[in-house]
Amino acid sequence: MTDAYADGRTLVLLRHGKAEQNEELPDADRSLTSRGEADAAAAGAWLAKHNLLPDVVLCSTARRTRQTWHQVAMGMTGSPPEGGSAGPRPEVRYEADAYEAHPEDLLALVHRVDPAARTVLLIAHNPGISLLSALLDPARATDPEGLRTSELAVHRASVPWADLARGDTELIHRHTARH
Repeated sequence: MTDAYADGRTLVLLRHGKAEQNEELPDADRSLTSRGEADAAAAGAWLAKHNLLPDVVLCSTARRTRQTWHQVAMGMTGSPPEGGSAGPRPEVRYEADAYEAHPEDLLALVHRVDPAARTVLLIAHNPGISLLSALLDPARATDPEGLRTSELAVHRASVPWADLARGDTELIHRHTARH
């Protein structure tokens, strides 16, 4: 049986936006700063402009990642000057296992995605999200700092989501917008 999406699966990894530093709150309850909100909206606009609208969104349950997704979704609606159509509404799954996750844990979430999904957006935290990007394409993992806040790493996959493993993607683009 041939894979209809062999050349067309895209996994977009996104580190959450810049969060406030508040030692009085539990880490999972920290909010985005205004810069974090603007950068996340710009990430959404960039995704829309480059026709990388997700079919499925996997998002950590931490407050800053949920807020990041909200701003990305707003950016995809075309509000920022470079935005575009948000397209069909994606399936959004808030995943507790994405908080403080190791790259293998994040990969396990991707393995459970519906095989018909062509574009998946995973919003999570460092170091896990950066390590996942490096795991999927070790040859192009050149930045020792990993993904910056609101940075996107776009990976092209040639295998079904359930089979995705080390070295199975090509990192085709990294993007960050700073406000």
